[in-house]
Amino acid sequence: MSIPNIITLGRILLVPVIVWAIASNQMEIAFALFIVAGVSDAVDGFLAKRFNMASELGALLDPLADKALLVSIYVALGIESAIPRWLVILVVSRDIMIVGAVIVSWVFGKPIPMKPLMVSKLNTVAQVGFAALILAALGFGFSPQPYDLILMGTVAVLTLLSVSFYLVEWTKHMGTIERSH
Repeated sequence: MSIPNIITLGRILLVPVIVWAIASNQMEIAFALFIVAGVSDAVDGFLAKRFNMASELGALLDPLADKALLVSIYVALGIESAIPRWLVILVVSRDIMIVGAVIVSWVFGKPIPMKPLMVSKLNTVAQVGFAALILAALGFGFSPQPYDLILMGTVAVLTLLSVSFYLVEWTKHMGTIERSH
C-alpha cells in the first residue's frame, strides 16, 4: 500500500463526511473538505508520478475516488435544491453509462482500455469548479451569478460531449466482436 493509495483512500472516506455536511447545511465544512479532497487528489497524483509510486491499484482507485466524490456531491446538492436536478441526472447518467459500457465490454471478453479523453478531463475540471463555486456561495453567503450559469452550461455541454465521444469509441471497439449465428 503506497502513500498515494493511502491518500486516495482518505479521499474516498471524505465522501460521506462531505455529503453529511451538505445534508446538515454545514456548507462551510462541505466546502473546506471539498478543497481538502481536491488538494489530496493533486498530491497523490504528484507523488505517484514524481516518485514512481504509480500502481495498478492506484490507477483504479483514483478515478473511483473522483467519481464517488463528484457524483455524491452533485446528488446531495440536487437533493438540497442547490443545483438543478436535470444537471444531476445528466452528470450521474454519464458516469453510469460509461461504467455500464466498461462492464459490458468485460462480459464479452473484450475489455476496453480506460484512457481519459481530453474532453473528459475538461468536464471533470468544470464539474469540480461548479461544485466548488456552489458550495462556496452557500457556505459564505454570496451570489455566484453569472458564473454559476456559465459553469453550469459548460458542465452540461462537456458532459454531453464526453459521453458522446466515449460511446462512439466504445461502439467502434465493440463492433469488432464476431457475431454468433
